[in-house]
Amino acid sequence: MFGNPMEIALIVGAAVLLFGADKLPKLARSLGNAKKEFMVGQAEADLAAERARDEARQKVDVEKTQTPGTTTTP
Repeated sequence: MFGNPMEIALIVGAAVLLFGADKLPKLARSLGNAKKEFMVGQAEADLAAERARDEARQKVDVEKTQTPGTTTTP
């Protein structure tokens, strides 16, 4: 998308004009922290989803073994 060096320079120049040179490091730091928090939240959500899947599988397995009249063939 942004492969042209001229486009990148133009975007960086506009950012410096809009935010000022002293604000850019703070902005980059806050964006990095936001990304880090997002990744942590995503990892926690993935872990919770995996636990829920495991619990559902265990529940199905228990129901299969407790249902009378069913046989399992290996």
